Amino acid sequence: MRLGGIEAGGTKMVCAIADENGQLLDRVVYPTTTPEETLSIMVDYFRNKNIDALGIGTFGPVDLNRNSKTYGYITATPKPGWSNTDFVGPFVRLGVPIGFDTDVNAAVLGEARFGEGRDMSCTLYITIGTGIGVGIYSEGSLYHGHVHPEAGHIFLNSHDIDKRLGYTGCCPFHNNCFEGMASGPSIRKR
Repeated sequence: MRLGGIEAGGTKMVCAIADENGQLLDRVVYPTTTPEETLSIMVDYFRNKNIDALGIGTFGPVDLNRNSKTYGYITATPKPGWSNTDFVGPFVRLGVPIGFDTDVNAAVLGEARFGEGRDMSCTLYITIGTGIGVGIYSEGSLYHGHVHPEAGHIFLNSHDIDKRLGYTGCCPFHNNCFEGMASGPSIRKR
C-alpha cells in the first residue's frame, strides 16, 4: 500500500509517500505561498504517484465536521491569504480516500502509531512554531470536541517585562494568548 501524506505548515508544506509500515519512500518540501499556487503544486506532486490514500494534517483552525459545507477548509486563520480555503477539495480529483485533520493531530497520530506514543493509552503532542498547537490521542482516538483543541489560544497574563516594553502579543484574534505571546512570530516581533 502507498500512502500519501501532507504536513501543511505556515512556512512550508511537506509532501511524502510511505508504505503502511511507515517506511518513507519519497519526500519533497514546498514553500507555503498562496493557496492557489501551493495546493496546485501539491496536487501535481501526487497525481502520478499511485497512492492508495492521502492524509492531510494542516495548520488551523480547520473545519473537521464531515457534515459541514466547509468540511476540509482552513477557517479563520492568522496565516495571510489562507482564511476560508478549501484544502481538501483540490485533492478529491486524485480519486483516493482522504483523511483530514490538524497538523498536530496528524503528528500525535504518527507518534501513537510509529513513535514514542506506541503502547500508550494517551499521548499529547505540543508544537511551538509559526503557531502553537496541541494534539491529543486518547484510548485509540484523536480528541475532537466542538472543534479541535485550540490550546494555542489559551489566555495568559502578561509579565511585568512585557508591560514595561509595551508588548501586547501578535495574535490577530486576541493578543494575550499563548500563541500571541510565545510563538515564533511573537518572539521575532519582540
